[in-house]
Amino acid sequence: MTLATLSPADARDMVAAGARLIDIRGADEHARERIPGAANLPLDRIDTLPHDARPVVFHCKSGMRTAGNAARLRAAAGDCQAYILDGGIDAWRNAGLPTASDRSHPIEIMRQVQITAGALVLIGALLGLFVAPGFFGLSMFVGAGLMVAGVTGWCGMANLLRIMPWNRNTAS
Repeated sequence: MTLATLSPADARDMVAAGARLIDIRGADEHARERIPGAANLPLDRIDTLPHDARPVVFHCKSGMRTAGNAARLRAAAGDCQAYILDGGIDAWRNAGLPTASDRSHPIEIMRQVQITAGALVLIGALLGLFVAPGFFGLSMFVGAGLMVAGVTGWCGMANLLRIMPWNRNTAS
C-alpha cells in the first residue's frame, strides 16, 4: 500500500494547518537534526501512534524508510489522512525550510557502524597484506558480522557502539 507524498512546501502548509508531523527515524538521528515541531516516534514503536482526527505526515531522512513501510504507517495512522514527506528531512532542508541541529549529539549509530566496520576491514586487509596473512581474519570476522546483522536484524557492533561513552547521553 502506498501513501500519497507531499512536497516539503505542501507538508509545511499541512503542518501549519494542524497536521501532525511524525519523524520515524531513530532517537539518535532525531536528536542530532530534526524538523521543528516534529514528534519522534521511531518505526519500531509506530504502532503506539495516538489516534486523532488530524492528518499525519510521516518523514524519515530521505523518504526511503517511509516509502518502504507505507503499509505499516497507513495502519498506524488509523482512519485519519496520512502522507509521506517526499524526500524526507533531506528534501525539507534542501527546500530551504528550517531544521534544528544539535551537533553535540553523536552521529547516528548506523553511520558509526559503517565507519567502524569499514575501518576494521581496511585495517585487516592492510595488515594482512603488509604484516601477516592472519590479519585477513579481522576483515572476514567483520564481514561475517555484517552478514549476520543483515540476515537477522541484530547488529552486535551497533549494540557495542551504543554503550560507548560518547553515545551514553543520546536519547534512546
